[in-house]
Amino acid sequence: MPVYRLPPQPVFPPASDAEPNGLLAVGGDLSPERLLAAYCQGIFPWYAEGEPLLWFSPEPRTVILTDELRPDRGMRRTLRRANFTLRLDSDFERVIRSCAEQRRADAAGTWITRDMIRAYCDLHELGFAHSAEAWEGDELVGGVYGVSVGAYFAGESMFHRRSGASIAALVALLLQLRAWRIELFDCQMHSAHVARLGAQAWPRRRFLRELRRAARHPTRRGVWTFDAALAS
Repeated sequence: MPVYRLPPQPVFPPASDAEPNGLLAVGGDLSPERLLAAYCQGIFPWYAEGEPLLWFSPEPRTVILTDELRPDRGMRRTLRRANFTLRLDSDFERVIRSCAEQRRADAAGTWITRDMIRAYCDLHELGFAHSAEAWEGDELVGGVYGVSVGAYFAGESMFHRRSGASIAALVALLLQLRAWRIELFDCQMHSAHVARLGAQAWPRRRFLRELRRAARHPTRRGVWTFDAALAS
């Protein structure tokens, strides 16, 4: 398959044309219009500082259906021991910056560049990007952020400074999404953490079909807060 060069307009080739490694296109920008167009088509940016802007749609696609959330026994024990205050959207920028600073065993650097931070903060200001956070007092100790469109949430990255903090934030987010009937959580890639929550690997065709259906729902925009039952 070819790798497409994007035009100035916020449009994309079909995600089904992606290379075997998921690479679909190069170029464009990180404007809110282009990012939202990408997410609605199962495409996301992924590149390092100093590299061209690259767009991906991997296969298989790892997803969690919030109605089928199933933490394994070990994760349930971790969550029961956790003693964090959980919040939504109280400090989105600090969450994304903390994700950029998180050291990862499988990567030499971060794909969350300065331009990416600015772009997703803009999406947050527009009410499309959100964070779930774990706090100890005034200290942010874990969190996750992503993009929400219709009944679809694309999880982008997570970080922790205390054991179990990021997982606590993620599970609380998934439970809140389920309460709001936001059914499709996109993990993008497989990881041990999401596997322990019952994540599934879908062929791209199935993922895109379910994404189209989910994106037709109204989008819950603005600053999010946990429902009272979940906040307690």
